[in-house]
Amino acid sequence: MHFNILTIFPEMFPGTLSGGVVGRALEKGIWSLDTINIRDFAINNYGSVDDEQFGGGVGMVMRPDVLGNAIDSIKERGKIIYFSPRGPTLNQHMVREFASDKDATYTLLCGRYEGIDQRIIDEYNIMELSIGDYILSGGEVAAQVFVDSVVRVMDNVLGGGNEATANESFEIGGLEWPLYTRPSAWRGRNVPEVLLSGHHGNIERWRKQQSDEITKQRRPDLIKEK
Repeated sequence: MHFNILTIFPEMFPGTLSGGVVGRALEKGIWSLDTINIRDFAINNYGSVDDEQFGGGVGMVMRPDVLGNAIDSIKERGKIIYFSPRGPTLNQHMVREFASDKDATYTLLCGRYEGIDQRIIDEYNIMELSIGDYILSGGEVAAQVFVDSVVRVMDNVLGGGNEATANESFEIGGLEWPLYTRPSAWRGRNVPEVLLSGHHGNIERWRKQQSDEITKQRRPDLIKEK
């Protein structure tokens, strides 16, 4: 899988993507990354990539001529994604969809300032995608979230294959149950006896009950989606 990152801060990549299982997958060539510096396509010697909004308003907008030239410089673009609060919110089902084609190419457009000119979205049929109901300074962090979430569910990235992610939150149709490890007693807090019993049927029932209760309390919207 390959990712093209369009950004005015190419030094932010690979960033956190160079560590952990995703970083090891990068070293193994399971996925690859190219950064395209949008400022290389600026309209003047000052590196300008933005301008004032037509119609007035606070905040600058990234220019379509600059962004268009940057996008046109990429030979293999695949699906182009722009991180925006106007898009659908990324979820685990979508992550699995994006990860399903190990040979896919994604071009990730990281906006800055107030956003990008609408004509770029229309011209290139760009998919807008949100990672949550909040605003970031730019799309770079969102791009790293996207790449991390997609790469980690690809084959041969996590040890244990598909079983490594099968019991995680959202994969199980709700939130994950509480997790415990050694020591069995710590600061007066004990691991639930059922987890020490060795009775797999009881353990599975306890985990299901805990998952249902936590999901109901914290994310009832997930129950509605089942």
